[in-house]
Amino acid sequence: MEPLKGLILSGGAGTRLRPITHTSAKQLVPVANKPVLFYGIEALVDAGVEEIGIIIAPETGDEIREAAGDGSAFGARITYIVQDKPAGLAHAVLTAEEFIGGSPFVMYLGDNLLRDGLRGLVTTFRDHEPDALILLTPVDDPQSYGVAELDGEKIVRLIEKPKDPPSNLALVGVYLFQPAIFDAARALEPSWRGELEITEAIQGLIDDGHTVRSEVVRGWWKDTGQLADMLEANRLVLEELETRLDGEIDEDSRVEGRVVLEPGASLTRSVVRGPAVIGAGACVEDAYIGPYTSIGEGVHVRRSEVEHSIILSGSVVEDLGTRMEASLLGRDVKLTRSDGMPKTLRLLVGDKCEIEIV
Repeated sequence: MEPLKGLILSGGAGTRLRPITHTSAKQLVPVANKPVLFYGIEALVDAGVEEIGIIIAPETGDEIREAAGDGSAFGARITYIVQDKPAGLAHAVLTAEEFIGGSPFVMYLGDNLLRDGLRGLVTTFRDHEPDALILLTPVDDPQSYGVAELDGEKIVRLIEKPKDPPSNLALVGVYLFQPAIFDAARALEPSWRGELEITEAIQGLIDDGHTVRSEVVRGWWKDTGQLADMLEANRLVLEELETRLDGEIDEDSRVEGRVVLEPGASLTRSVVRGPAVIGAGACVEDAYIGPYTSIGEGVHVRRSEVEHSIILSGSVVEDLGTRMEASLLGRDVKLTRSDGMPKTLRLLVGDKCEIEIV
């Protein structure tokens, strides 16, 4: 089999993470202080895929180009492919046909995270050479996903958001294809939501007698399209953190558990209980940072408690008087409060907001 190419879909609008995504592509929102998109690029490179196309939307494409560059920082070569409208995953495949050429390829949704990477899948794909290999994971609510009906490892049928699911195995946002997928995608009519559905294209392969195999995910998989998923992905990545303390810690501060303190970050009269990551140049003063928290570059946290949250670069959190938890703050947010009764905060805040809680 000739070398695989990679195709990362990074064009979606990110409506479920607004207002963060009014000003930033959802694939660039960081998990453990690294953009979600970078995990996908690294997973492809780790699996031996170095020629990567990234599908971008006209609105957020420039930002993604700037963040990922030409791919050399990852050991990859990146080509950017503009999808003029979000017309479905199969439409994205057709948009990339010229880039893919006659190569087999891995398609990866840019806002997904896979704990165990892609290496095992790529090996299975090379060994068995099916026309498609799809990834499945057991879910509690199969009605919300594309679901597979299986006969052993062979896929009999795929059903999009079934009312009466034949199994609890949902499609994960990673697919491996031979070029036969292009003809299957070209044969599609738009679905009820006006999109060319990849599940229908794969069903087309099955109906035409092509081989479609499946693998069940080992380890975890997360689609980071919503706040709860984003925080859960942050928690899962931080679980595997190894301590590295490159910043300044004064004698009145304590670090417990696994913590990364980047260069230029400082702790003053504060407690950080890991797993947690504190970005370069961040300043934590008279504060408590609890488990599963990612503090971005240049963030200031003073006289406040933060736990199980993501705070993006340049934000300031001061004098909250109550613990902030399960929250995502955008870039350059200022969050303070005046004196008043303590109340719990639960926040999803966009970039450049200023909030005072009274």
